[in-house]
Amino acid sequence: MIADGPLLADTGEPGFGVYVHWPFCAAKCPYCDFNSHVRHQPVDQEAYVSAFLREMAAMRALSGSRTVTSIFMGGGTPSLMKPQTVEAILDGIARHWHVPAGIEITMEANPSSVEAERFRGYRSTGVNRVSMGVQALNDRDLKFLGRLHDVEDALRAIKLAREIFPRMSFDLIYARPGQTAGAWTAELEQAISHAVDHLSLYQLTIEEGTPFHGLHKAGRIVLPDQDHAAELYEITQAVTADAGLPCYEVSNHARPGAESRHNLTYWRYGDYAGLGPGAHGRLTVHGRKYATATHRMPEEWLRLVGEHGHGMVERDALETGEQADEMLLMGLRLREGLDLARWSQLSGRGLDLDRERFLIDHGFIERLGNSRLRCTPQGMLILDAVVADLAA
Repeated sequence: MIADGPLLADTGEPGFGVYVHWPFCAAKCPYCDFNSHVRHQPVDQEAYVSAFLREMAAMRALSGSRTVTSIFMGGGTPSLMKPQTVEAILDGIARHWHVPAGIEITMEANPSSVEAERFRGYRSTGVNRVSMGVQALNDRDLKFLGRLHDVEDALRAIKLAREIFPRMSFDLIYARPGQTAGAWTAELEQAISHAVDHLSLYQLTIEEGTPFHGLHKAGRIVLPDQDHAAELYEITQAVTADAGLPCYEVSNHARPGAESRHNLTYWRYGDYAGLGPGAHGRLTVHGRKYATATHRMPEEWLRLVGEHGHGMVERDALETGEQADEMLLMGLRLREGLDLARWSQLSGRGLDLDRERFLIDHGFIERLGNSRLRCTPQGMLILDAVVADLAA
């Protein structure tokens, strides 16, 4: 069993994370393009536990002996798992890798009352951080977003999470149809009054293949225009900063020291093992970095694990240029910025000074001494363009 303890300090290193994907949901939200699936018959959780344990052994053989700095159970809806399922998965991770006491162990949860009742069971397994998909704090928009809970359910679950878990975060989606600056400011201030130390605040985007995509294409969903969306983003930054939860990444806000350790591993371009249907990973094997991916369909993943010991369908060696581009994209999402020495060592080159000077002069990026480069608030609004310019 994983030992509990005070949260370990953030060393600033990328670390090594383990991501566990539980792909099942009670309902599919119309905006969601994540690998999530609805099953109308009970899921055989024991069979999936056995498969997770087998895939862990395969991933451990690839990664070698590593010290885990964070574990994240995402989905789908991991809070549909029984506490016994969570315990078995966490125990398996501790058998395959070194897991010190006090690392961050996060579970995503939906705030329905039935799932909230399981919180104490999850805490007893070692989970010390919960991230809840609240998404809105008014019932009309929750219905529009296809959520199964209402505001009363959400606030009850937040309160319970605050009582049980040392750390707690929840998500909101903004730039919803018809959302005014005043309405978002009020909703955000209400959210902050219930938050402990972390909020994830995402702008609504229309993803291809989702029900919202078809409705948007037909003109039945109209999102705020670019200027209004930028205004809502700027409100988000100002209100959270004033409340002591400044952004540390494009969409994530925390009190100093409460940043998500697992997500920092992604953004600092660390290694992580991805377990479960549709999970992606980045593993360094004998000095080469590999991108891994498992089969998206749960039943097919289960079959592959039974036959081969893992559900991997991709294990691609990344060229140094690909790694450098990924590190650039990830690092510039962070308020702490990109570690220039690490990026230069990986890419084998420095930044194009003319491009860098152009972006600095136009107020999109800035240097932090000689060691780091980061986007300004204005640069965050056009992050993809900034990254593309620097990577060219």
